Amino acid sequence: MSKKILIVAAHPDDEVLGCFGSVAKLIKEGYEAYTLILGEGKTSRDKTRQVYTKKDEIKELNVEIQKANDIIGIKKVFIESFPDNRFDSVDLIDIIKVISKVKEEIKPDIIFTHYEHDLNIDHQITYKAVITATRPMSDECVKEIYSFEVLSSTEWNYPLSFSPDTFFDITSTIDLKIEAMKEYRSELCEYPHPRSLEGIYLNSKYQGMRVGKKNVEAFKTIRVIK
Repeated sequence: MSKKILIVAAHPDDEVLGCFGSVAKLIKEGYEAYTLILGEGKTSRDKTRQVYTKKDEIKELNVEIQKANDIIGIKKVFIESFPDNRFDSVDLIDIIKVISKVKEEIKPDIIFTHYEHDLNIDHQITYKAVITATRPMSDECVKEIYSFEVLSSTEWNYPLSFSPDTFFDITSTIDLKIEAMKEYRSELCEYPHPRSLEGIYLNSKYQGMRVGKKNVEAFKTIRVIK
């Protein structure tokens, strides 16, 4: 039986930025992968949360989510609608319950999620909810948890503290990651913004230089049970 991966991301495109090169490579090796996106996206960009006036934009974003995830072969995408950049207005237990429900449905061996000290509050809370939902009980299915960096969030917090200890060589899948990000037309920025196609590629080269590879995604190991 193939191992299963669950990506738990706060926002649409976090999954691509954080770990799509690595997950694409693991899918090619026979792993089965799923994505859970907790936040609705878009609605934090106005003075108030205007969900109803942004229905068309959210619908467009949901299409982008599916197309991006299809590119690397994600088996299923779970999309929730917690308020964008307002996870701290939600009871933590509600977010934990969503993660636990998806986890129980697919029973992943590996989880990729956010770094605990990102600038973005939703990323911080997602990390905390994942750790709570995967407490190492004797019957816990999740045996490996890795936190990823998200451009324009991880490196924008100070003091810098992301110190990766696990590196995936994504030289063979960096193009898939870039193609997936192209589907997020409404989220892409122009270089020199980090969340641009050139920014993504340059970061993979920078992380690669640290370990003698051309293109790399870097992670902080949270827990590995062998």
